[in-house]
Amino acid sequence: MKAVFGRCGIALVATVAMAAYAAKPEPPLLQATIAALDTSVFDAFNHCADPVQLQAHAAHFADDVEFYHDTGGVTWTRDAMIANTAKYACGHYTRELVAGSLQVSPVKDFGAIEHGVHRFCQVGTDRCEGEADFTIVWRLRDGQWTITRVLSYGHRPSPATP
Repeated sequence: MKAVFGRCGIALVATVAMAAYAAKPEPPLLQATIAALDTSVFDAFNHCADPVQLQAHAAHFADDVEFYHDTGGVTWTRDAMIANTAKYACGHYTRELVAGSLQVSPVKDFGAIEHGVHRFCQVGTDRCEGEADFTIVWRLRDGQWTITRVLSYGHRPSPATP
């Protein structure tokens, strides 16, 4: 009887611990850190027609970043991704985070996963006609956060578009 109770007790403790972990929200400091990084990388992106800002944007990415875009394809390096950004985005459109969409999850011994929805606005008209889901994998190494993977997918008209 004692052995059965011991196993049940362990199972109960494990179940409670797993439920507590699943219900635990991301650490507030991590959420704030990734939100600030998102703001930094995309503020530079939004001004990337300026070569200094394009380089500031590029500095957020690992050399071997993988960028998956459902309509644009895949790039396997920072240089290729930045060349595409310069050619297709800079001076053409800006990106804004859809309020309330940012989610952050820690990745043990690596960094974090950021997920949300972003909207794209045409430069000059400020018309925001498109949006997409995104996922960004951030690595923390030696106190420095860098982006290692990006997925931008589900591109669609913004709900505000008539």
